[in-house]
Amino acid sequence: MTTPAGRTVLIIGASRGLGYALAEEYLARGWQVTATTRGTGQLDDLARSAAGRLVTETVDITIPEQVTALHERLAPTKFDLLFVNAGVTNGPEETVADVSTDTFTRLMVTNALSPMRVIEAFADLVPPDGTIAVMSSRQGSVASNTRGGFEIYRASKSALNQLMRSYAARHADDPRTLVLMSPGWVQTALGGSGAPLTIDQSIPGVVDTIEAQAGQGGLQYLDYQGNTVPW
Repeated sequence: MTTPAGRTVLIIGASRGLGYALAEEYLARGWQVTATTRGTGQLDDLARSAAGRLVTETVDITIPEQVTALHERLAPTKFDLLFVNAGVTNGPEETVADVSTDTFTRLMVTNALSPMRVIEAFADLVPPDGTIAVMSSRQGSVASNTRGGFEIYRASKSALNQLMRSYAARHADDPRTLVLMSPGWVQTALGGSGAPLTIDQSIPGVVDTIEAQAGQGGLQYLDYQGNTVPW
């Protein structure tokens, strides 16, 4: 898919894995990219080879003061797309029977609360015909949960989905397009080496799906192939 020059994207959480791959993909398609990390790393190397089309910022989205400061730095800029990518997990067999309160809280704050706080804070930087996307997971689908596993991670992504639906309901007159994105089970540090998809199989589809929804308005819960994921 060819993207017109001059499009702008803000990717929150691009230091590695899917977020880093998103930055690479949007650069390859000619976008101007602003991407965040929690520290130095690969993103700085990518910026040096991006001929000025990648701006890097530092933020930990679990710290509200840092989110506020980032918004102040970026306030003069408008973004065609805001893509919030954040995710941590725990052991696949850990359930509410044995998970620690600290681990439960960490997943809920990182995977659900903090992404929504970013969306609330940065929505004003996205024009009315723009898109706000957040990285969810098919494991956040209540209807699809027939096997269990990753119980706390599933719950955190389901919470994210519910909060996004509430956001959409509160902004029913907002013409922006909203997308909850399921990238598939991908071979990353979070997904593990046994995942069936490579980044190269997932991320181009993620970007194509987001682009196909541009200008449509409303909230969609979609996978990397453009299919609707059941709530």
